[in-house]
Amino acid sequence: MSYGKQDDHHDEHHGWHTPHNSWAPILLAFGSSFFLLGFAKVFTQTWENDAWSYAIHTGEIWVMISGLAVFFAGIMIFWQQDWEHDGSYELKSLGAPFQGIDVRKIALWMFLMSEMMVFSTLFTTYMRYRTGLPNCTAMAEAGTLVDGSVCWLPASYFIAEGGWHQETAHAALGFMPDTLIPGAINTFALIISSYTIVLALKTAKDTRISEAERSRKVGIYLLTTLMLATLFLIFKMVEWFVGFELGSEEHPIFYSPSLLADGFTIHASEYDYTICHVWENHECVDKEVYQVDIRMAASTFYVTTGTHGVHVFGGMVALVYMVTKAFMGGYTPANAVSIEYFGLYWHFVDLVWVLVFPAFYLI
Repeated sequence: MSYGKQDDHHDEHHGWHTPHNSWAPILLAFGSSFFLLGFAKVFTQTWENDAWSYAIHTGEIWVMISGLAVFFAGIMIFWQQDWEHDGSYELKSLGAPFQGIDVRKIALWMFLMSEMMVFSTLFTTYMRYRTGLPNCTAMAEAGTLVDGSVCWLPASYFIAEGGWHQETAHAALGFMPDTLIPGAINTFALIISSYTIVLALKTAKDTRISEAERSRKVGIYLLTTLMLATLFLIFKMVEWFVGFELGSEEHPIFYSPSLLADGFTIHASEYDYTICHVWENHECVDKEVYQVDIRMAASTFYVTTGTHGVHVFGGMVALVYMVTKAFMGGYTPANAVSIEYFGLYWHFVDLVWVLVFPAFYLI
């Protein structure tokens, strides 16, 4: 990519409004890398005496702290430069194949392509192990399941089917298990949040309304997007760790135990796979239990959905800044393109979830 000669006078006219280069992306990249390196050094696990042992090495925590400091320094630099950007100058590429396109847009698309590689790796890993490992339910039906079997028990067994406690899984709606409701709400929330981003961009570009009305409406739309993203992560935590139950065990109104309570964890090397033959008053009175290893299924689920959740959280951090800027009148038709660039990222996060939800939650 090449850049032609720019106007010799733009710096004199605009000063900070025309940042040519920024250290922010470099600091963000190095900061996140050092943080992840430190995280791997601080929290470790080893296999000893036929069991996993865990350790926290506080002597390496300085790497994590240093990474976070560099990362947030990059965020602050980026926010300062963006806050003062009035849209009067936008650096464009003059070389093929991106001639005439905003450099920021090109950079964002390149970033999204790298993100596609990350999630493509996660999806191909998921497909490789799902097709390579025998299914626990299929093994049970074929009579080949024994204690110690390494098999695939998908997250959909717990979420879309209600796990082994199917008798109480449809307490609320009947036509779908209660355990699927948080994921369904999350899908709806993300789709709506993509729409509110579009509304924010449309309003920011509207020249027919007053500046005060524009700031108020853009702020409301961005705040709505932030609230929907927050709702997404809250339901994700409920689904993973908390669960939600109403009513008694004999007469459940809503029954959605957490995946942690169901034993679907990355350490489930001896998961009690239960086959219930007879139910009486919502209690299994005749069942078979096999201890099986389902760590691979759990690991691919948590790594993939967790990586997506981190991207949602990153978007929330950006939205906090954007909401503040919007309500202070920072977005005008001249610089509304900044909302468009964030929208590209947010639509990508939404699209990934549209693929994750059926692959991990329904199939």
